Amino acid sequence: MRTRPLKVALLGCGVVGSEVARIMTTHADDLAARIGAPVELVGVAVRRPDKVREGIDPDLVTTDATALVKRGDLDVVVEVIGGIEPARALITTAFEHGASVVSANKALIAQDGAALHAAADEHGRDLYYEAAVAGAIPLIRPLRESLAGDKVNRVLGIVNGTTNFILDKMDSTGAGYQEALDEATALGYAEADPTADVEGFDAAAKAAILAGIAFHTRVRLDDVHREGMTEVTAADFASAKEMGCTIKLLAICERAADGASVTARVHPAMIPLGHPLAGVRGAYNAVFVESDAAGQLMFYGPGAGGAPTASAVLGDIVAVCRNRLSGARGPGESAYAALPVSPMGEVVTRYHISLDVADKPGVLAQVATVFAEHGVSIDTVRQQGKDGEASLVVITHRASDAALGGTVEALRKLDTVRGVASIMRVEGE
Repeated sequence: MRTRPLKVALLGCGVVGSEVARIMTTHADDLAARIGAPVELVGVAVRRPDKVREGIDPDLVTTDATALVKRGDLDVVVEVIGGIEPARALITTAFEHGASVVSANKALIAQDGAALHAAADEHGRDLYYEAAVAGAIPLIRPLRESLAGDKVNRVLGIVNGTTNFILDKMDSTGAGYQEALDEATALGYAEADPTADVEGFDAAAKAAILAGIAFHTRVRLDDVHREGMTEVTAADFASAKEMGCTIKLLAICERAADGASVTARVHPAMIPLGHPLAGVRGAYNAVFVESDAAGQLMFYGPGAGGAPTASAVLGDIVAVCRNRLSGARGPGESAYAALPVSPMGEVVTRYHISLDVADKPGVLAQVATVFAEHGVSIDTVRQQGKDGEASLVVITHRASDAALGGTVEALRKLDTVRGVASIMRVEGE
């Protein structure tokens, strides 16, 4: 075994960073045996130096992250501070001073992954980020390496534990959105400001990363269509159950049928109870991958939390350290396909539309005419009326999102339609 230890610097020492440091210390002998050399934590950059950090030598703690990554003798820099800046500048500086980088920063990778990969290539270093998507679940490495010889056509997944917990509670207990959110907050699953989770920003960043790797195409966060799940109601779940479905917030990355383009989107959707993703409960994540040769694969596990995310970070540290010892590099960005990312309007799927309408003769015919005029075929219709008001639920055959949007706009103009209560896509059939 090589005697000189591989030197690791840690940027950030919160929930994930502290777990990374702990595992590096408690499993030092095992890590050395697996890598072929000892691994030494030589610096930890933090914002609050006076905070007690159990198991971390205070002499390693610094507030000068830039000076730390400029040391020149680092083998690996681990970035777990999150956000765009200063993380982007620190990662770039680390490459310039000879270190490879392991990051858990989904927002930064989704926004600037191409530039960061280019910087890594320029300096002959690795950029790994398994922990940026789905916590402990091995997902990026299988897509980037294990399926490198296959053609991935679709990635469909639950990639945010907070939203899955909320929707699962609404489904299993009949709770409303706010009640389920309050419970998620009390249990620590939701942040004090849950916007990034419930409005789909977190899942959209992960979708951009997954689509880019799966389709060998640069997909930025701005390319991902995003809808949150704050408008999902108990009535939506009741309708879903009548269809034999449940509701999940899904990240969906698809290759077009002709292979000429891709789409990436995040939104709530009804999925059949028989689909493997329907049974993903609580704060767990799961991703369903469909490819030509391997067929259907599902990856399942805890998608967040200190220890699960630290597990993914440590896996990347081991891989990068092995590369350093052998003088090799891991896979970089693969964007050779350069497929265009189609707008949401070109996505084709089924829809569940709930309308509040006047309960009188001819309403159904008017509604059906609007659907026909916009080229959206109706599969089933269910109507319930009382005291001059009625609820009309229409389930369509597959249609483009643009056609459905035109249909809904026209329905809103009908005098007999009091309101469009909800629109929900139906996926996974």
